[in-house]
Amino acid sequence: MVQPAFPARSLGGTLHVRTRLRHLVLAAAAFAVVTASLPASAVAGSADRHAHPSDRSLSAVIRYTEYGIPHIVAKDYADLGFGTGWAQAADQVCTLADGFLTVNGERSRWFGAGGAPDGSLSSATGNLSSDLYFRGVRDAGTVEALLDTPAPAGPSRQLKELMRGWAAGYNAWLKQNRITDPACKDAAWVRPVTQLDVARRGFAVSVLGGQGRGVDGITAAQPPATAPAGPTGAGAAASAGAPDPARTAAAARDLFAAENATMGSNAVAFQGGTTANGRGLLLGNPHYPWQGGRRFWQSQQTIPGELNVSGASLLGTTVVNIGFNDKVAWSHTVATGVTLNLHQLTLDPSDPTAYLVDGRTEKMTRRTVSVAVKDGPPVTRTQYWTRYGPVVSGLGAQLPLPWTATTAFALNDPNAANLRGSDTALGFGKARSTQDLVDTLRRTQGLPWVNTIAADSAGNTLFTQSQVLPRVTDELAQRCSTPLGRATYPASGVAVLDGSRTDCALGSDPDAVQPGVFGPSRMPVLRNAPYVENSNDSAWLTNADRPLTGYERIFGTVGTPRSLRTRGGIEDVAAMAARGRLTVADLQAQQFANRAPAGDLAAADAARACATVLPGDQEACRVIGAWDRTVNTDSEGALLFDRFWRKFTGTVTPAEQWKVPFSAADPVRTPNTLNTSAPGFGKALADAVAELRAAGIPLDAPLGAHQFVVRNGKRIPVSGGTESLGIWNKTEPVWNAAGGGYVEVAHGTSHVQAVGWNGGRCPVARTLLTYSQSSDALSRHFSDQTELYAGERWVTSRFCEKDILRSPQLRVVFVRG
Repeated sequence: MVQPAFPARSLGGTLHVRTRLRHLVLAAAAFAVVTASLPASAVAGSADRHAHPSDRSLSAVIRYTEYGIPHIVAKDYADLGFGTGWAQAADQVCTLADGFLTVNGERSRWFGAGGAPDGSLSSATGNLSSDLYFRGVRDAGTVEALLDTPAPAGPSRQLKELMRGWAAGYNAWLKQNRITDPACKDAAWVRPVTQLDVARRGFAVSVLGGQGRGVDGITAAQPPATAPAGPTGAGAAASAGAPDPARTAAAARDLFAAENATMGSNAVAFQGGTTANGRGLLLGNPHYPWQGGRRFWQSQQTIPGELNVSGASLLGTTVVNIGFNDKVAWSHTVATGVTLNLHQLTLDPSDPTAYLVDGRTEKMTRRTVSVAVKDGPPVTRTQYWTRYGPVVSGLGAQLPLPWTATTAFALNDPNAANLRGSDTALGFGKARSTQDLVDTLRRTQGLPWVNTIAADSAGNTLFTQSQVLPRVTDELAQRCSTPLGRATYPASGVAVLDGSRTDCALGSDPDAVQPGVFGPSRMPVLRNAPYVENSNDSAWLTNADRPLTGYERIFGTVGTPRSLRTRGGIEDVAAMAARGRLTVADLQAQQFANRAPAGDLAAADAARACATVLPGDQEACRVIGAWDRTVNTDSEGALLFDRFWRKFTGTVTPAEQWKVPFSAADPVRTPNTLNTSAPGFGKALADAVAELRAAGIPLDAPLGAHQFVVRNGKRIPVSGGTESLGIWNKTEPVWNAAGGGYVEVAHGTSHVQAVGWNGGRCPVARTLLTYSQSSDALSRHFSDQTELYAGERWVTSRFCEKDILRSPQLRVVFVRG
């Protein structure tokens, strides 16, 4: 039930407080409910209190401040999970319920096999392949086994209590509230969940870069029906079906390239020597989808005397994934480490479902999976598993891996044994310094596909690419790569190893928490540089003056061209560090500087060449020349250059785009000088001009007039720009010329935090959740922060009690099961 902390009128499960005095009384009373019985030894006693959690009901106090941000207070981890699950359901029940259908393999049952998931929990292109994969995980008891694995290899007791509490809180919200969101109002598929469901969702997030990337290939892989005999038989068939190394290497490079990903990020931390008060600063700018189950959600989580952390959680997770406390702040960026590898199997000539290891035959394990389908009979398929992982027929349509009479490919994903990511986040939330973050990473080793960038109140900075990666050393790849792997590994970091030899096994590092992965001592790390920055390139240029080298190719490249976003970001933050005396306000200014590095490099040359390419079209040439090289909503010419640049970079190879080639000795400033003689330059410019005119869009129209989102019938202009322009404030919008231009954002800037310290007890923090807290169009928090984002305004974080209690919009609820 939901109870007000002090008698008052309640509406929709939320206490609406009428006066400032009443706000304070209510909050104080609510806090007293939580803390009155808390023993002084909160940390030491927490494990014992969780031994028999069914002996009491769960409860928490939630204080809501501006923009619907909940501050959740509880007396232990189960209660904290309860409050978090309840509050997430209040904002995102339909999105969460949809995700639970996904991880339970029930999408086809409710929506039909021909539909498609939102892509947040795997790469599956259809409901059926998604269900076959997740139902297979469920039938195999994979997540149950991980939950039963003792820590540190398995999840901690604290994390399991959080998951149990989260499920109970979600269920309590469902029981006590009526769903009004049209996306799932009165839907029978919105149902209670269990701790296991929450863990399954965590598993899906962990394997996003591995098995999750290969779902279609795992569920479609089937042995060849026949294998003709004789000299033109099996060998010839295998040769005919073998993937071409050069084409596969190019496809793998494209598949794992940061610029093609639907997730990315920028983050920078500044060391105390560059700041106004000697304390650290952190700016985190993740680029994530604006719709669906991979959205962030804001909260503060507090167990008095144990944990007090504020930030953003991926939906369905129990912890703050990116955030800060009173001593340390951190963010993550999607890393270049390749979280999977392939083993090329040599098949038994008499049985394509058996493979040879050191000359001995091993049978594949068959997993027969049945999926219920709406308005049709169940679909039953067999999946094939090996000692290395599942047989896979491809990684997306662009990278086929055919199963022939002689060869098949198995996918190894070490994160399929990793349910520790939330333990890493929990340790971060308790940290008092960047050293504590390092210690947490060493202890938990839970991050599957991200870097960590951090700063603390003592002025320290940290960058580390601490990922759970297959232990593929360059030596192993050199010794054990198949001919296909000799092409794919240098190009993309995707290793294809000879699965017929036990001496090609991945091995283990002595400090690794699980077999077959790199230990913490092998990770790229940079500490206490004046700045550490990452924009989804490899660790090499984390600080351009202190390049990182010596790591294995699977982590990323060294001495290769950087993206324009990396180059622009390094230029900006290096200049900031050199200028010094930095404050949180400088971080806020950087977030919305909206400088277009591609414009700085190419717009003047494009304008000069325009007269030759478009003779007589003085308007287009004038607009490009006059453009201010930014992507602010009032920037005139930004839209024209954007449309031209997308066409140019999409049709002209990188080597042909510039006259001055890349130099590893000058990686931030090269390549440069636009090659206006490149085939495709003139056509790209002419096509962009024609496209805008055909849509009735003036060439010099302000960007915000044609780059916007619509929320409840209102146009909200959006600044920022695409990956290829090199924009820090990344926006990947959806083009619809007939609708007026860019009419929605697919992914881009999401949860932003600018954090510092001033010597007091409270961090100095500004945050912004670009797409707002709720996906329910009927919620008052459906677009409020989106409008802030449009106006380049921020939320002043209320971290300390005094600030929470002073909120003019304070609402307090006491929630219990």
